[in-house]
Amino acid sequence: MNKYIIGLALKLVFCTYSYAQNTIQIKILSDQKKEPLLGATAYIESLEKGAITNFDGIALLKDIPNGRYEVRISYLGFETMVSSITVPIKDELLFYLKETANALDEVILRSTRSTRTIKKIPTRIEFIGVEELGEKAIMNPTNISMVLRESTGIQMQQTSLSSTNTNIRIQGLDGRYTQLLRDGFPLYGGFSSGLSILQIPPLDLQQFEIVKGSSSTLYGGGAIAGLVNLVSKVPEEFPQMDIMLTQTHALGSTANIFYAERKNKWGWTLYGTGHHQKAYDPDDDEFSNLPQTRSISFNPRLFYYPSEKTTMWFGITGTFEDRKGGDITKIKLGENGIHQYSEENLSKRLSTQVVYEAQLDSAQSISIKNSVAFFDRSLEIPDLSFKGRQWNTFIEATYQKKVERSDWVFGANLYTTSFDERNNSLERDQKDLTVGLFANNIHDLSEKWILETGLRSDYANNWGFFALPRISLLFKSNNSFSSRLGGGLGYKMPDLFTEEAEFINFRNIQPINKDVLEAERSYGLNLDFNYQTQLFDIVSFSVNQLFYLTAIRDGLLLNPIDDEQFQFENALGEIQSKGAETNIKFKYKDFRWFLNYALIDTRLNYLPGNPQKPLTAKHNAGSVLMYESEKWRIGYETYYTGKQLLSNGLETTDFVTMGLLAMRNFKWGSVFVNFENFTDRIQSRFTPLVLPPHDNPTFPEIYAPTDGFILSLGVVLKPFGNGHHD
Repeated sequence: MNKYIIGLALKLVFCTYSYAQNTIQIKILSDQKKEPLLGATAYIESLEKGAITNFDGIALLKDIPNGRYEVRISYLGFETMVSSITVPIKDELLFYLKETANALDEVILRSTRSTRTIKKIPTRIEFIGVEELGEKAIMNPTNISMVLRESTGIQMQQTSLSSTNTNIRIQGLDGRYTQLLRDGFPLYGGFSSGLSILQIPPLDLQQFEIVKGSSSTLYGGGAIAGLVNLVSKVPEEFPQMDIMLTQTHALGSTANIFYAERKNKWGWTLYGTGHHQKAYDPDDDEFSNLPQTRSISFNPRLFYYPSEKTTMWFGITGTFEDRKGGDITKIKLGENGIHQYSEENLSKRLSTQVVYEAQLDSAQSISIKNSVAFFDRSLEIPDLSFKGRQWNTFIEATYQKKVERSDWVFGANLYTTSFDERNNSLERDQKDLTVGLFANNIHDLSEKWILETGLRSDYANNWGFFALPRISLLFKSNNSFSSRLGGGLGYKMPDLFTEEAEFINFRNIQPINKDVLEAERSYGLNLDFNYQTQLFDIVSFSVNQLFYLTAIRDGLLLNPIDDEQFQFENALGEIQSKGAETNIKFKYKDFRWFLNYALIDTRLNYLPGNPQKPLTAKHNAGSVLMYESEKWRIGYETYYTGKQLLSNGLETTDFVTMGLLAMRNFKWGSVFVNFENFTDRIQSRFTPLVLPPHDNPTFPEIYAPTDGFILSLGVVLKPFGNGHHD
C-alpha cells in the first residue's frame, strides 16, 4: 500500500513539473515599418535562457517554469527593451523595437581600453561592424585587404606582381607606420609583416576599429599613422556556425568554416580556412597576375568563465602557405628556354594567446595577456634566396578604475622581437626589447565636454627612452553635432623590413647600423566634425569631416651606396602628410548611400622641391549604394583613384573601378554573386606590368589593380539558422 501511495505521489510530482515547463512564443517587429526582425534576441537572464527570431520574427523560449520574469528584447541598431512577463502565457507576445538614431553610438570599442561607448570617447575611431565585414568577406573571403581598401584615406599598396604582397597605407604613410592588432595583441611586425595582410581572413572577425593618427601612447611604437584593431567573434548564448564556399572565374577556390558555442562555464570558437589559387594571367603577357597559392589557416580558442565577472581564454593561430608566381610556363612545366623566372614564398606562422580578465567590483577591473609568435619565410627567385625566422613575445597587464566623472587605465607591457636570417653573410640578424608604462584618463568636464589625456614611457634597448603624451577633446552640443580635436607623439624603431626593401627582395641591403641610425619620431594632429539629422522626416543624413596632419622626423630611407649595395639612412627633413577626409551617409528605408572623398597630400620635405610621395594619389573618391532587406542584399560601388607620381617622376593616369554584389538570404543560409572591378581596370591597360628580357624581367612599380575583373560565386551555410550575425 505504501509503495502504491509513494509511486502515485511521484507520478503527480512529475506531471506537475512537466506541466510547469512552458514554451513561450515571442514575435518581434520594427516599430516604424511593422516588419519582422530576423536575428533579434529574446533573453531571460534569471534563467539564462534565450532564443533568436526566425524569418517571421518569431523566437521560441522553451522549458520556462511558471513564474514572473524579466525578458530582454534586443537587436543591433534598435533600442533594447525590457519587459515583465508572467508564465504561463496562452497568447503570443508581441514587441515593437524602435530604431536608434545612430546604431554606432552604443558600440563599445576595444582599442580605447575603455568600456565607454563610441559617442563618449574623445579619440576619433572608425568602426566597421559585423554586417559590413560579412559583405567584404563575400567580395574577398581569403583576406582583409578588401575591407581596408574601401575605407576612406586607406590605400592597399601592392609591392610585388609575382607574390601580390600588399601593405596598408593610412593617409599616405608607409605600412610600417601602422600598428596591426588582433584582440589587443600586436600582429605581424618586422619580418613577419611580409604577406601579413594577405594571411588574415575576415570570417571570424566581429568588428574593425581604425584609429588614424598617432596612437603610440596606448599601444607603443609603430602606431605613427594609426592602428587597426581586429576584434574576434566570441561564444554567445546560442551556437553559431558559418560555412562559406567560394569559387572565382580566376581559378580560385576558398572554403571557410566558423563555429562558436558557449555552455555554462565553457565556450569555444573554431575557425579554419583553405585556399587554392591557380596561376592566373588575365592580360596574356605570360606572367602571373595572381600567383599559384595553396594555403591553410586555423584558429581554435577555448574560453572559461569561472564566474560572471571573470573570463579566461587560450587560442592558437596557424597559417601555412606556398605562393609561387612569375613565368606561367615555368610554374606549370618547369624551366625551359627563356622561361626562367619565378618567385616562390613559403611561409609558416604559429602563435598562442592567453588572456585573463576580471571585474574586481563595479568600478575596478584587471586584464593580463600574453602571446608568443613564430614566423618562418623563405623567398626564392632565380638568383636570390632570402630566408629568415622571427620570434615575438608580448605580455601586458592593465588596471582600470572608474571614479566620479573619470575613467583611468594604468598598464605595463614587455615586447621582444628576434629575427634570425639564414644563409646570408651580411649578418642582418636583429633583436629588440621594449618595456613600456602607460596611463590614460577620460574625464567628463561637463555634459558637453569630455577630455582624454594619456602618457606612455618606453625604453627600447639600443634606441633609448621615448615619452609619448597625447590629448583629445570631445565637444557635444546635442544629439546632432559633435567635434573632436586630438594630437600626440609617436616613434618607430628602424628595421630591415620597409616597402623599398621588399620591392628589391632585400637584395644587397646592409644591416641596420644602430650606432649611426636614430629612431623615427612623429607628431600628429586631427580635427573632425560630425553632424546628423533627418531630411524631410524620412531620410537620415550624416556627415563627418576630418582634417589631419602627421609629420615624421629622421625618416628611414634606403639609399644606394654604389651600383649594387644599399644602406639605411635617416632623412634630413620631414615626411609630412596632411589632408582631409569627407564621409557622407544617406539612409531611406532599406536603401543606404555612402559617399567619401580623401585629399592626401604627402610630401617628402627632405628632397628638393618637396615632391609628393610616389604611389600616393592626392585625390580619391568613392560611392556605395546598398539595398538591404530580410531576403536581399544588393550593392553597387564606384571608386576613383587620382593621378600618382612614380619614383622616376612620371605621372600615372587616373582610373575608376566598379563593383556589384547581390546576395539572397534563406533560412538555411545565403547564396551570392560578386562582380569585382567589372569594368576591368587593370594596370597593363595603361602601362606594362612586365618589361623584357623574358628570362630576366623587370617589374615596374604598381599603381593600379593587377588582377582585373573577378567574378565570384558562393554559398554561406548556417546550420543553426540565418540570424543577424553576418
